[in-house]
Amino acid sequence: MLRVDGPLSAAEVDAFVEDGFVVLPGAIPTTVADRCRTELWSLLDADQHDRSTWVEPSVRVVPPRTAAFAAAAHTDGLHGAFDQLVGPGRWGADPFLSGTLVARFPVSVLPSDDGWHADAGFLRGAVGWLDARSTGRSLLLLVLLSDVGVDDAPTRIKVGSHRDVAPVLAQAGEAGRSFLDVVPHLPALDDRPTALATGGAGDVFLCHPFLVHGAQPNRGDTVRFLAQPGLTWTDPAGLAADRPTSERSPVEAAVAEARGRG
Repeated sequence: MLRVDGPLSAAEVDAFVEDGFVVLPGAIPTTVADRCRTELWSLLDADQHDRSTWVEPSVRVVPPRTAAFAAAAHTDGLHGAFDQLVGPGRWGADPFLSGTLVARFPVSVLPSDDGWHADAGFLRGAVGWLDARSTGRSLLLLVLLSDVGVDDAPTRIKVGSHRDVAPVLAQAGEAGRSFLDVVPHLPALDDRPTALATGGAGDVFLCHPFLVHGAQPNRGDTVRFLAQPGLTWTDPAGLAADRPTSERSPVEAAVAEARGRG
């Protein structure tokens, strides 16, 4: 398997292959995360200091293309980890922290977007799809832009579930599957342990693109801010689990192992 120097230890890279995710603490400076959070409050129809304006359980926004969000997307730690997990020259990054950002409010209304799923890599019509080559997505990032404790709606992660998704997508062939039609084919999902994406503002969870995860209600006292950009590929062909073993990135190695291609 391809190994390069970076912020992750060999044990952490191996854990990524096995579990489907690894945490990079302090990947984004706290001061940058604070700036991003301040800018996000200005985009919400809610007042940070007036809880009566906190109505919806979750609000999704497109992060602004500002200097703060550019700084958040490009740190030495993140780029080093991308090289380790995807491979040098194999990943492409938006110049800003792209994708969608979810603010989860501590309200009595339950969220309707808390089901288990694997994120789509591309659109077919208006529906998100995944395929065996993970077209459009080389990593999923869970970027904590606020401190997140166990009560603050941490993302739930099904540990090792990327290994279940890989063969399901392989069986679907080149067409792939709608992201809505992946979890129903994972009968053993309940047997997978659940981890919580908790940590401090600036921590980043680097996740395999096939990892199954889900939201949950915010039972805390503060608003949780999470960005969830997808890292892309430089090669339009995407993930190649059939590379020679010595040339596989950890993202590819996890899929190869799941398909029994030692």
